[in-house]
Amino acid sequence: MTMFGYQIPGFRHAGETDASMFDHTVAHALAADSSGFESLWVMDHFWQLPALGGPDEPILEAYTLLGALAARTEHVQLGTLVTGVTYRNPALLAKMVTTLDIISKGRAILGIGAAWYEPEHDGFGFPFPRAGERLDRLEEAVQICRALFRDDRPSFAGRYYSITDARNVPRPLRAGGPPIMIGGSGERRTLKLVAQYADMCNVSGGPGTVAHKLDVLRSHCKDAGRDPSEIVTTRLGTLVLTDATADTDRTTSFLRGMAGDDFAEQFIVGEAGEVVEQVGALVDAGLDGLIFNMPLSDPETVARAGELLTKNFK
Repeated sequence: MTMFGYQIPGFRHAGETDASMFDHTVAHALAADSSGFESLWVMDHFWQLPALGGPDEPILEAYTLLGALAARTEHVQLGTLVTGVTYRNPALLAKMVTTLDIISKGRAILGIGAAWYEPEHDGFGFPFPRAGERLDRLEEAVQICRALFRDDRPSFAGRYYSITDARNVPRPLRAGGPPIMIGGSGERRTLKLVAQYADMCNVSGGPGTVAHKLDVLRSHCKDAGRDPSEIVTTRLGTLVLTDATADTDRTTSFLRGMAGDDFAEQFIVGEAGEVVEQVGALVDAGLDGLIFNMPLSDPETVARAGELLTKNFK
């Protein structure tokens, strides 16, 4: 059984104002919640990404938004895809995700990664260490969050972070604490950290790339003495559900011109049957789930996508 998630990547819609932005976002979340999507995700950024218009475009803070969406939805799990380890002290992050778990009645997921968007760090004054240090910080942060989810009064002394006799009250509702997803496809360090610490991982790429990344993950699991089936594997990409061949051709031409050779690694475009075929290829590559963003889609199209996917892959 394949799991499907919906990511909300942007917040500017035609005719919307800042005052109505949240209501429009809720409409998308409710469409996902009612149509079979099992998880709902937002990006953890303070500036909008270049491909979505850059820092002059609106973006809402992730955990404030997730708390509000938790109070409006009933079924979907909720998380960031993914939190940058550089943005928050990990003990504070664990408290925030625990609060989300309480609000959602046990539906929180902690998504976390090494961070990458350097201009955003510069603009907001966050340090942006070299990649090796960010990955070291990620390893420590995951251990602290896990301890605060599961243990009564944990202590941890790392090179970058520490906690001492720390309390996290109330505890998460979900047994064992919210699942921890590590996002990223780095073969040497990131997927090794997944094998050591994570409940979930998110990679990117087309079927061939995904199959290779999962082979690398299985190798790291073998080295760590861990059963790879314990880790839920997902892939984030963009889905454009079209109504006619002309729409498919026009959208494909535009996106291929923008993404070049990476088009097939990032996008699924087509009518219902074509989408099912392309999703099937990714499922056959070995994934447990797929997460899609659908930029510029209205809530009705989001619901139609959720119904299509769950009908064909459940």
